[in-house]
Amino acid sequence: MTTWTTDDLVGPEGEDWRVPVSELAHRQKGLANLLREAGVAGALIQHPVDLYYYSGGRQDGSLFVPATGAGGSVETGGNGPVAFVRRSLKRAQFEAGGDDAPHEVVAFPRLSLLADALRQRGVTDVPGLQFGEAPGTFTARFAQALSSLGDAPDITSTVHAQREIKSAWELEQMETAAAVQFRMFEAVHAVGGEGMTELDMVAAAEAVSRSEGFGGNVQMRRYPLQCDRGVIVAGRAGGIPSFFDSAIGGTGAHPLSGMGSGFTKVKLNEPVLVDLVHAHRGYMVDATRIFVAGSLSPEWNQRLEDMVTVKETVVDVLDQGRPCSDAWEEGYALAVELGYSDHLMGTSPDQSRFLGHSIGLQLDESPVVAAGFDRPLPVGGTMAIEPKVVYAEGSVGSEDTWVRDEEGMCPITAGGGLPWLMEW
Repeated sequence: MTTWTTDDLVGPEGEDWRVPVSELAHRQKGLANLLREAGVAGALIQHPVDLYYYSGGRQDGSLFVPATGAGGSVETGGNGPVAFVRRSLKRAQFEAGGDDAPHEVVAFPRLSLLADALRQRGVTDVPGLQFGEAPGTFTARFAQALSSLGDAPDITSTVHAQREIKSAWELEQMETAAAVQFRMFEAVHAVGGEGMTELDMVAAAEAVSRSEGFGGNVQMRRYPLQCDRGVIVAGRAGGIPSFFDSAIGGTGAHPLSGMGSGFTKVKLNEPVLVDLVHAHRGYMVDATRIFVAGSLSPEWNQRLEDMVTVKETVVDVLDQGRPCSDAWEEGYALAVELGYSDHLMGTSPDQSRFLGHSIGLQLDESPVVAAGFDRPLPVGGTMAIEPKVVYAEGSVGSEDTWVRDEEGMCPITAGGGLPWLMEW
C-alpha cells in the first residue's frame, strides 16, 4: 500500500464515527432558512467546531452555504453548498459522506480569486462571516477578499442560535458520553483516598475517557479557549481562584497551566471536588461530585445540601419554560438567603455570575443561567447546572447536564445514579 486510504478512518472495532449525512443535510438546510430570515445571502463557515457541525469534519477550508428563497429555491446565494478545502481534500470528501455528501467538495482557490469562484456559482451578494468566532486578522482577510461582493455581515449569532437545539442524534452522543463519564467517577472512587494527589486521580479518570475515544480537546467559545476537562481540587486547593471564569480555580500544575488539578494531596475529612467532562464524538457532558477521605463535617454537609437545593430551584424555573435570567435571580436570591452571598461561585471578589451554562460541541454555549439571558432554555437545549460554594478551606457543589424536552427538564448525566457525596 503506497498511501493512506479512507478505510483507515474508523472508530473502535471499525465503527463508522462520521456524522450521518442526514444530519449534515438537515443542518445545512436549517442554516439556509435562518440566513433567508436574516436577509443574508449566504454564510462562509470557517470556525473548526462549526465546520464539523455543518460539513462533518474540520479540515482546513471554508464551507459556503447559500440562503434559500421563500419557496425553498436558491436566490442570490449561489447554486448549492460547497466546501472549499486546502487540506485534506480527500479526507474532507470522505468525512462529508463520500459520494452521498450533501455539499460539493472542491479545492480552495487562491484567496484573491474566492469572490470570482463564488460568482461562477451564481453568487451575487456577499456571504456572512463568523466575526464573533474567528480571530479578527483572519476574518479581515476574507472580508477584504470578498469586498467586491459587498460588506460581509456577521452570522455568528445565527450559527449559535441553530446549535442551541440538539437533534435526537446529538442527544444520543451526549447520553453515550454520560455513560463513560459515570465510569470516570467510579475510577476516581477506586483509586482516590488520603495521600493521593489531584493529578493522580485525574489520570485515572483520563484513562477511562481516552480509552473510549476522547480526542483530547475541550472546545470553548470564549477567549482564551482553554479549560481542563478534569478538575479535581482537594481541600484548600478548592479555594484558590484562577484566570478561568468559573467557581473553581485550583492550583494547576504550574503557572502556565494555572487552573485545575495540581500536586495537592487529599487530607482526612477535607472536601474533594471532582468536576469531570467527557466528550463523545465531540459532544460534551459536565458533572460534579464531592468526595472525602473519612467524613465531612456537619458544616460542609450543610453547604452541600444547600447547593443541591439551589440546583433544584434553578431546574424548576427552567422546567417551567421561564427565562434563564429568572433562574439566576431565584437561585442567587436563595443562596443569599442561606448565607452564601460572598461564597457563591467563588469567594469575593473572585466570583462568577452564573449558575449554569449550555453545553454541546463547546463547553460554554448559550444561553446561560445569568443576568441578561431573558429567554428560556429552548426545547432541545442542553445545560450544565452547577451551583457551588467556595471557601478558603475548600469547595463543594453539585452539577449535572440536563436537556429540556417536551415534558420539561431531564438529566442526561448521572442524576440520582451517583450520590452527591462519596467516601473513601
